[in-house]
Amino acid sequence: MPSVSEIMTPDVLGLDPTTSLLEAARRMHERRVGAVVVTEGERLVGIVTERDVLRAVATGGLDGPVADAMTRSPETIEPDESAGQAAALMIHGGFRHLPVVDGGDVVGMVSIRDLVRVSVDDEAPRGV
Repeated sequence: MPSVSEIMTPDVLGLDPTTSLLEAARRMHERRVGAVVVTEGERLVGIVTERDVLRAVATGGLDGPVADAMTRSPETIEPDESAGQAAALMIHGGFRHLPVVDGGDVVGMVSIRDLVRVSVDDEAPRGV
């Protein structure tokens, strides 16, 4: 099984905790990503996902800062860990995005889609 560094997305969108959740949603849409990391300086303090944005829409909290909607101190994984370890963390934790950190610095994001892609790489589509 490949390492996380082989399957992660290295270009991660990062936002300040004071960024409005509406602005975060716009930037996620523009970048076509389902999650952003929230940082204070270089320190990871949270993650905001599509689910968080949806929850804010449903409860009328879209005008607030990302700090109000983010998951604080999210689970992380290191780039040299296995894709299988990432999958286990996501399945047991019930989330679909996992920040990748190296020495405290965010270096990527791995998603459930990345993990599925690894598992079906050797499979041919039906009818081919």
